[in-house]
Order: sequence, then C-alpha cells, then structure tokens
Amino acid sequence: MGLDIGSRNDGGPAPHRPARGVFRTKTVEQSLADTEEPGHGLRKELSALDLVVYGVGVIVGTGIFVVTGSVAKQYAGPAVSLAFVAAGVVCALAALCYAEFASTVPVAGSAYTFGYASIGELPAWIIGWDLILELALGAGVVAGGWSGYVRSLLSHAGIDVPAALSHQNGGYGFDVLAAALVLVLTGIVMMGMKLSARITGLVVATKITVVLIVIFAGLFYITGSNYKPFLPPSQPNTGTGSTLHAPLVQVMFGFTPSSFGVMGIFSAAAVVFFAFIGFDIVATAAEETRHPQRDVPRGILGSLVVCTVLYVAVSLVVTGMQKYSDLDTSAPLASAFKAVGAPFWSGLISFGAAVGLTSVVMILLLGQTRVFFAMSRDGLLPRAFSQVHPKYGTPYRTTVLLGVVVALIAGFFTVDELEQMVNIGTLFAFVVVAVGVIVLRRTRPDLHRAFRAPWVPVLPVLSVCASLWLMINLSVETWLRFAGWMAVGCAVYFGYGRSHSRLARGRDGAPAR
Repeated sequence: MGLDIGSRNDGGPAPHRPARGVFRTKTVEQSLADTEEPGHGLRKELSALDLVVYGVGVIVGTGIFVVTGSVAKQYAGPAVSLAFVAAGVVCALAALCYAEFASTVPVAGSAYTFGYASIGELPAWIIGWDLILELALGAGVVAGGWSGYVRSLLSHAGIDVPAALSHQNGGYGFDVLAAALVLVLTGIVMMGMKLSARITGLVVATKITVVLIVIFAGLFYITGSNYKPFLPPSQPNTGTGSTLHAPLVQVMFGFTPSSFGVMGIFSAAAVVFFAFIGFDIVATAAEETRHPQRDVPRGILGSLVVCTVLYVAVSLVVTGMQKYSDLDTSAPLASAFKAVGAPFWSGLISFGAAVGLTSVVMILLLGQTRVFFAMSRDGLLPRAFSQVHPKYGTPYRTTVLLGVVVALIAGFFTVDELEQMVNIGTLFAFVVVAVGVIVLRRTRPDLHRAFRAPWVPVLPVLSVCASLWLMINLSVETWLRFAGWMAVGCAVYFGYGRSHSRLARGRDGAPAR
C-alpha cells in the first residue's frame, strides 16, 4: 500500500523498534502482512452489496421484532421512536470512527484489530475479550427471539412445544429450538462466506418485505388516541427492586428511579441500542472484502442510515396501532395486528420474523468467529484456532467451538437476562474505537486513509461521551457482570496471552520484554 513503517517529527522515516510491555502496538503493516500468511488468511469474496446486505441483515432484527414492545411498555411509551433516534445518533458517531479504521486497517477483528494498531496489546485484548462475549450473547438473545416466533407459528398449527424445551412463561427449561438454530447456522458459516452471503441475501429480502408490510399495512390501523400522551409522565420505577437492578446513573448521582418522561427516553435508548448492533459486524468482514477501503465505509454508514429510518417508522406505527401499555413484550408486531383484528398480517409477520432473525444469528456468529480468529492469529489465543479450512477457507475450529458455546447460551438463558450485557459490551467497543482514531491520527499521520472521519478529535470525543452516557443508564448488576467478565479476561491474558503474543516473541522469534 506504499505506507512507511513510521515517521519522525522531522518527517523522515523512523526506524522500527521492537514493541515492549502490555501497551505494545501492532503496526498496520504487520496486520496487513499477516493476512497473506499461508494457512491463516481469509479469502476475499465479498462485494459492496454483500456488505450492505450483511449490515441490514444483522441490524434489522430483534430491535423491531422483539425489543420494541417491551421498551415502549416499560420505559418510553410512543416516544420509543425518539429513543431509536437517540441511539441512532450515538451509533452514527461511532460508525464514522469505525469507517475510518476499517478503510485504514482492512483486517479481520474489528475493534480488536483497531485497538491493537492504536492503543496497545492489553487494551486490544480487553476489547477482543469483550467482543467475544458481546457477539455470543447477542446471538443467544436473537436465537431466543426466533424461538418465540417459531413457537407461536407452531401453536397456530396445533403443535405445542413442551415447557421443558423452552422458556415459556418465564419458567426454567432448555430452549431446544434456539440451540438447534445456532448449530445449523454454525455449519453454514463454516462452509464459507460465499454461501453465507447468498443465504443472507434471500433472508434479508424476506425480512425487509415484512418490515415494509408492517409500515404500510399498519398505517390503516392507527388510532390517534394511542399516541396520547406521546411522552407519558414520569413515574416511579418500582421494578428495580434493589440497588443491583437500578441504573448506575441513579446510584452515582442519586436520581430517583423512574420510567417514562425525558429520563425514560434515555433509559429506553440504552436498551434499544441493542437493536443497532450490526454495523460494527461489517468491519469484521473487512479482510474478506475485495475493495475494503471503498466498500467497508459504504456498508457501515449506508446500512445504519437505512435501518434507523425503518426503526423509527415501525415504532411509530406499532404504538399507533395499539396502546403502549397493552403491547406484548415477546412478539409486539404480531400481537398488535392481532389486537386490531388482522390475524392474516399477524401470521405473516410471525413467519417473516422467524425467517428474518436467522440472518441476525448467522452474522453475529460470523463476526464472533472473526474476532476470535484474529486474536488467535496474533498468538493471544492458541494459534490452532487461526487455521483455516483448506476447502472452505474459513476458521473452522473456531467456528465449531464458538457455535457449540452459543448454542448452550441460547438454550439455557432468556432474552431479558442477556440483552443489557450485549449493550454494555458494544458501547465499550465504541469507546475504544473512538479513542483509537484520535491516537492513530497523532501517532501515524502518514497512513493513507481512504475514509477520514470529520471533525477529529471533536467527533470521537462526542462519541465517547454519548457511549458512556448510555452505559451508565444500564443497571448496576450489568456493570458487575461486565466487570467480572473483564477480570476473567485479564487473568487469561496475563496467564497465557501476554507470553504467547507474537509481538512478545518478536518478529525474529526472540522474546521481547
């Protein structure tokens, strides 16, 4: 790419010095060189259209088909549309930072790879460890939502899934449908990006059709009184129960816990933020894109804009069809049409949702395996997991391992238990990427950037602040779980990753202290 190894203050090339300590960075040139390593490089098979399809395919999912009803009912009422706008703005700030990094370092790993190139190895490990959890839980959440829609379809056909094989009515059980979906999609992901892209394209076409049906068919069933009040007055939130379930911002600043009102919009935004997870997955596929410098930024920003518009439109239609307090929290769209006496549309939506959510699970699985693969290729995880299949060109060992783990997560845990953990992980990744843009602009001004985020450092700073604000609106319990996962990650890094890192061993094989 014609890039210099480094630069000095006088503008001349800087000599390469071995990186030292846990904040050693991996240069962009080293990252690009690793993609050409025999047996550890991914095939370039994706086009710009594939990336847009992936972005829309993973973003449009649980946010519309599952989360919309519960958030409107518990936090914001009809103003849930404003919560989607607020979350979309936060994502837009982060998306511009992701687009710059992805065009500069088109390598698998997304925020992990970006952090390694800018902030250092330990921060990169932390964000990679965080992404593994985020994407695994995300896939589990969506698989659970898919299972709910499939059970609804089966019940219409007179087939009831036993309670022991699902999470019906909040009871304990193993969700066999969710686990089976994950295992089937794991097999598809392992068989190559080209097959995954073709299946995703078909699924996304079905899903977008369903979303458009919701918007246009639902317009005929809107009742104006359902929007009143559009922003319900603030109410004491008796559902927190204890300090652990209260938002961190309440514990920090003494806010009285409440739902609805202005603070309800921000609380809702912190939850519906889960609906936007996906544009960062596009960045994980940069290494497998034919023209990443041009196409990855388009895929990231284009899919985010399209999906934000769809989210706002659907949330306005659904809360206009049925009073927000009556919305069903497990299948809000289907139940809204059923409530207005349109069972045909209800059944069609359940079918479209069940089909559409499959693409979300598949793309989350794909993104997770690419992050794990990148960490393994760098030696921070066992190198055996970065071996690609000789026929399919995919990291098959990683795919199988993580597929089984996600299947168990989807089987044992419910959507509500996982949702907020996914949000905090994603927001943390946004913070790291935004900081990384500022750092790399300063340390490597010589790099060619096919896409440059505007207003640096102001925009990345705004991204950090917005992400942190949404993070502190999540519960104390979520923060404690997140801290526990990070503690385990640090133990793994210092026990294994630090000493096995390829940078720690030096490019010539000699240990670097």
